[in-house]
Amino acid sequence: MANSEYLKLADTIAAQIAAGALKPGDRLPPQRAFAYERKIAVSTASRVYAELLRRGLVVGEVGRGTFISGEARRGAAAPGEPRDVRIDLEFNYPTLPNQTAIVARSLEGLGQPAALEIALRQATSVGTRGIRDVAAAYFARTEWSPNPEQLVFTGNGRQSIAAALAAVVPNGGRCGVEALTYPFIKGVAIRLGISLVPLAMDSSGLRPDALRKAHQEANLSAIYVQPAVHNPLGTTMPASRRRDLVRAADELDLWIVEDNVYSFLEDGPPLASLSPDRCIVVDSLSKKIAPGLTLGFIVPPPALRESVMAAVRSGGWTASGFAFAAAERLMTDGAAAELARLKRGDAQVRQALAAECLAGFDFQANPNCYHLWLTLPQHWRSQSFVAAAARRDIALTPSTTFAVNPGHAPNAVRLALAAPSIDQLETGLRTLAALLRSSDHDLEATE
Repeated sequence: MANSEYLKLADTIAAQIAAGALKPGDRLPPQRAFAYERKIAVSTASRVYAELLRRGLVVGEVGRGTFISGEARRGAAAPGEPRDVRIDLEFNYPTLPNQTAIVARSLEGLGQPAALEIALRQATSVGTRGIRDVAAAYFARTEWSPNPEQLVFTGNGRQSIAAALAAVVPNGGRCGVEALTYPFIKGVAIRLGISLVPLAMDSSGLRPDALRKAHQEANLSAIYVQPAVHNPLGTTMPASRRRDLVRAADELDLWIVEDNVYSFLEDGPPLASLSPDRCIVVDSLSKKIAPGLTLGFIVPPPALRESVMAAVRSGGWTASGFAFAAAERLMTDGAAAELARLKRGDAQVRQALAAECLAGFDFQANPNCYHLWLTLPQHWRSQSFVAAAARRDIALTPSTTFAVNPGHAPNAVRLALAAPSIDQLETGLRTLAALLRSSDHDLEATE
């Protein structure tokens, strides 16, 4: 068979995966059976499987077989997009049983003609004086109160990250990021023509010495960091590390893009409280309120505000007038604060359940957050475990999704605890615990 033929067969399998005919966790036949079905040589079948493995579409280990990868469809679905599975431990937007009623009560009257006329007007990147004042008061913390006139708004948190990066990192420039980070940053860097430089971490977060070394070698323009409730690790930087990191950024003259999306789950000021002229604070409402109600916030230093506004306009990332109107009501009457308080309690309940179900396994968790980082036993590999979980109708996320350099991804997975009901969550966690305990000979072999 010509060399191109095995690629055509690989393309056929890839198309079936993209179309959903083959789903994460589905098992491919043994190579000999595949060769017999396709009337090809076993050596050709081996090349097809090797090509699928190279593309990241399948995972396989001796004694287990070859399975559609847990990441096989990530090119078609954005990170964080929910999948059609029974128990979703990948989608990480917390929803409470009573949150719709709380939101509905807050938004009463918004459908009236006078209010709706205002809400449907064309919005700008700086909103109105009213929304700026309300948002500044809502996001204020001990030791930090943003100036309302600094605020810039986008349609959601991802757009805020993109706009902040576009404002401080030139096309072709370099941005330092934690070695494990929010996956969206990898995609937006490609679109903006930015190179990401992974920075070493320890139990306290990003290491200042790694930042200095990377800047010396790569000439960074900025860093992107999650100091509070890090995704995926759940860690929060202690005060000493925050001071050391800001001091290093000051010495190196680097901008800090500070992602505070999960900070509502813990108390404490942002890095901007230490260096307001160095830090760009990014936040949003979707996790605090509901995934369908999005509004992004950027608090840049005064010197950068015009650049950030220009990035929002050029990116087409301006929020809608309706989002402004709804957010202003929710933040003014206390509904947003009430939902954040309730979600703190909900996250603690879910973490306690996870600690009980996964007792004895190696995992890293923040008792106040909605996700945990599970290090796998040696007989499992991250992608294989994700595929095995998918066969049990459980979606979770492999470590390669978060690694800036996938070749150095740890043998771990992230479990997002927010989406399932408590009963579903317990079922999923106990199923995973049983899967973790299983050994190679417990699993059905295919070759």
